[in-house]
Amino acid sequence: LGVVGAVGESLADATVRATRAAGLGVAHLGPWLGDTAHDDDPGVLPLFASREMQVEGVLKSLRSMGITRIGIVHDARVAQTGFAEAARRGIHVFCEKPLAFDTDTARWMADAVTEAGVVHQVGLVLRHSPAFLRARELVTDPAAGRVMSVVFRDDQFIPVQGHYASTWRGDPTKAGAGTLLEHSIHDVDMIRFLVGEVAAVNGRVAYHHGIAGIEDVTSALLHFESGATGTLTSVWHDNLARPSLRRVEVFCERRHVVVDGDDWFGPVTWTDADGSTGTFDATGAPFANPDGEFVRAIAEARPASPGFDEAVAAHRIVDAVYRSARADGATETP
Repeated sequence: LGVVGAVGESLADATVRATRAAGLGVAHLGPWLGDTAHDDDPGVLPLFASREMQVEGVLKSLRSMGITRIGIVHDARVAQTGFAEAARRGIHVFCEKPLAFDTDTARWMADAVTEAGVVHQVGLVLRHSPAFLRARELVTDPAAGRVMSVVFRDDQFIPVQGHYASTWRGDPTKAGAGTLLEHSIHDVDMIRFLVGEVAAVNGRVAYHHGIAGIEDVTSALLHFESGATGTLTSVWHDNLARPSLRRVEVFCERRHVVVDGDDWFGPVTWTDADGSTGTFDATGAPFANPDGEFVRAIAEARPASPGFDEAVAAHRIVDAVYRSARADGATETP
């Protein structure tokens, strides 16, 4: 078993520590892992700048790390070509979001891992965010009353300049679509996580950068099964001073909850009907590594979270917004 890559240095380091603590002989190839604490571990091979050249060299010596088979997953289309066979052979699967370009393919992938009985997890990492976990506690607290509305704004400089090593996001044959599918599927998942199931949507998209098939603005009106309403605005702009930033406001009958600043650590603030207020800031606090959840689930022979079914639910909403946008904002059901 080998782990290739991780989402940032802190998560890469935490993944190594978690697998070692669990007594698992997992080899790690970490493009962002610069922690010297693992220098004496022959199973950890960090990479730095010029990652592509280094990966080429490292792949030649993977056998010395104990890896005898390796599957390299590229974009969603390429991943699907060997996906079913891997699941059939009993290989546990972690897939980055989006799971696929459309709901039908995502559903097929979810059915494949379920039928194979393997552990599966999707990279909807905000499910493990201390900030969003605390916000969910506040929103679902009976003292807050029913959720009435949610306002979710996500903006990011368009990730095609090379900063994220993701110039491929400007190619719809590799990315599938733009800011909604490739980025804000995280937001759609969090909206379900915080408020509940979406019954209907109205959507609009725009293409200010003129990249065919890659929308850079999405605006969606959301109608929830509970009777609540909400809006999602997702923007890819050219302001390099604003990387991925989110602001979320949830209006309950007797509580107003805000997630602002860092979408992992917060702060989360709230105001209740009696005038009392509170603040939660997880900066510096220990947190569960979302990648480590997959490894722990394998070690403990249990399902990982979030699984592919959660991704399929988000895909249904995303597809409905796109259908609505193509129909001039008509109401669509996921």
